[in-house]
Amino acid sequence: QVQLVESGGGLVQAGGSLRLSCAASGFGFSLYGMAWYRQAPGKPRELVASIYRGGSTDYADSVKGRFTISRDNGKKTVLLQMNSLKPEDTAVYYCNTRGATFPWGQGTQVTVSS
Repeated sequence: QVQLVESGGGLVQAGGSLRLSCAASGFGFSLYGMAWYRQAPGKPRELVASIYRGGSTDYADSVKGRFTISRDNGKKTVLLQMNSLKPEDTAVYYCNTRGATFPWGQGTQVTVSS
């Protein structure tokens, strides 16, 4: 069955960096655009970054220039490098396809202290 397993979150001070990883299985990974989403307490889930089949990317304005999404089709992995983190980046981060096709994984908590 489809599995999306996120990891790499943690507690970091403002200005710090984290790298998130998502291990995907159970579907044709290379056929899908993939994305990272996040959900802060009391807020709806939002799209943070996308990477398409051909490797092109786009980002939410709030993270542009600070976050970088990448993918490894051989390893069926999506990465999110997060630099210059801000307290407002605090959220649970999830990966899924660009259209949120599959059930959500457990996510990984990112907490940025000021």
